[in-house]
Parts: sequence; structure tokens; C-alpha cells
Amino acid sequence: MLQRTKATVSMGFVTGMLAGMQRRGQDCTLLLRNSGIDLADPASRVPIAAYAALYNRATEQLHDEGFALFSRPMPPGSFEFLCRSVLSAPTLAEALARACRFLKLVLPDLAVGIRRQQGRAELVIGETRHLAEHPDDPGRVFAFEWLLRLLHGLACWLAGRGLGLDSVVFPYRRPPHAADYPLIFTEDSRFAPTVPGGMGTLVASFNANLLELPIRRDEAALNAFLDGAPGKITTLYRRDREMVIRVRDLLRAALPATLSLDDIAARLHLSSRSVHRRLEEEGSSFRGIKDALRRDLALARLAKSDDSIAQLAADLGYADTSAFYRAFVDWTGMAPAHYRRQLQESKAERTDKGDER
Repeated sequence: MLQRTKATVSMGFVTGMLAGMQRRGQDCTLLLRNSGIDLADPASRVPIAAYAALYNRATEQLHDEGFALFSRPMPPGSFEFLCRSVLSAPTLAEALARACRFLKLVLPDLAVGIRRQQGRAELVIGETRHLAEHPDDPGRVFAFEWLLRLLHGLACWLAGRGLGLDSVVFPYRRPPHAADYPLIFTEDSRFAPTVPGGMGTLVASFNANLLELPIRRDEAALNAFLDGAPGKITTLYRRDREMVIRVRDLLRAALPATLSLDDIAARLHLSSRSVHRRLEEEGSSFRGIKDALRRDLALARLAKSDDSIAQLAADLGYADTSAFYRAFVDWTGMAPAHYRRQLQESKAERTDKGDER
């Protein structure tokens, strides 16, 4: 049975991240110390927060968001511009298509594409040049892990929900830290070693219907998301955030009633302090979950229903419409009615373009 260790990652992800620096003969001691990581014990596990901190410090020190793993540096700011290039896409399909085109410019060593067939979709990441002499080189392994995590995490964030990967085939032998793959990627993680001299290809399969999901983020949400990114993306949409999920489910089931942290703790038969600590360990907070739930439900309702703003506010547990109005402006930078009008205009424009074709 898989041991689900919460909010930590295997040391294997750290050694992979640092492989490019070590090839260059760079000393990583200070970098690790400043991130609170001891590389001396390869069996130890690294807290997610420390791993995210190392991620950001490494790219800052290298001036390379690709960790010195590729034939040319990935310029600082690449992740931000990737996010900005996809933010205005109407659907996840278009967002991923834009991401593929952007990555071709900044990451020529790996070709990324999306394929559809018989109700299935595949995210394909293939080498265009050998990333390492040996196919199981830790840096090569990390390069595939990193880019899949980056694109999958970004896609989840854009859609405002976790997106399940049905299976992933990785182009190398099963690494020592593969026990973490079900938590980060999918239970159905397979390994197909690249033949000697050949180019490796990773294939992640998922339901094609997910590509039609609308993009639910805007400029205000992006600015908040970029605080701590791209290392922050390692903490998002992991499958081991059990307390976050349980709290969110309880809050949603109780609507339009609003539950306090004490209410949640009582229903979970835990102390409020224990719930607070568990949420903190999983990189979240009670207030953050509550706000995110209301935000996601509000955006979905505005997109899919004609319910009045007052009715929507009441259904989400707001005491009055003005409180909902203020919260919505904080989330999106615009009033609810303006947001709905923009969605309707965008939908009408896409319909007109479809008719023209």
C-alpha cells in the first residue's frame, strides 16, 4: 500500500533539480542551507515549502528558469510571460496551444504538443536533442518531471480546479523516488526507457472534454499567483492535500450557511488548532479556502446562469449584496455585472466568428 506522506517530496526531486548546477561544478551548499535542506541524507524527505524556496532561489542564482539543464538558459521572467500569454485564452485547449508555441521559443530542447483521438487527449513532451548522455540521468529525469508539473499545474490553476491525468508514460526507467508520482501526477505512472541513441517522449493522457473548460482567471488573480511563482506551483493541486479538500467540501455542503473554523473542527472531531496546523502544513488556510470556494462558485454561476447578483450573494452565504460586491472586486478587479457582461460579449464574439467560418 502506498504510504501517503503529506506535504513533502522525495530528495530525488532535489538532486534532479541541482543536476545542471553540479555538472557545471557549482557548489550548492549555501543554496541548500538557505532553503533549509540537508542533502547528506538521501532518504530524508523535503517539506514542500522548502522545495518551493529552493526552486525559486536556484533559478534566481542561475538566471535560468530551466535550472541549467538545457542547451541554452531559459530567461528569467519566462514563466510569467508564459502565464500572461495564455491568460486571455477562452478555453484550456487554446491556452495549452499558446503555451506550446511559447515554449518553442524559450525551450527548444523539448517539443510540446497536444493530440486528440477518440475522446482522449494527450500532452506530449519530446526531446529534440539529447538532454544527457544517459537516459536515466537525474537531470534528464527532472527535466521531464518539471515540465509536466509546470504545464499540468498551470492548466489546473487556469481552470480553477484539479485536472486528473489518467496515465503518464515517462521515457526512462522507474526512478528511486517514483513512489511520489501518484501524489504529483497519477496512480497510473508508467516507465518506458528510451532506446540507446533515441529521443525520449513523455505522453500524459486525460479526458479530451477537459480541453473545453473555460479559463477562470484574470489579471488580478494572476498577479497574486505570481507571488512566489514558479516554485509556488509545486504546492498546488497535489493529490495529498487531504485536509484542504475535506474543509472545502464541508464549507460547500453547508452553503448558504457559513461555517467557522470551530464548526469545521467539531465536524472533523479535531481541535481548531489541529485543523489550522494541518492546513498550514498543506500550504493553505481556512480563510484562503473559504475565499477561493466562494470565488470559484461565483465565477461559475456568473458564467453559466442568469441568477441575479443578490441571489448569488445569498447562495454563497453573504449577509448582504454589498459584501459580495466588495469581495468580487477584490478577486477580479471588476464588478460582478461587468464580469458577466464581458463573458457574454466574448461568447457572442466567438459565436459570430464560428458562423463566419
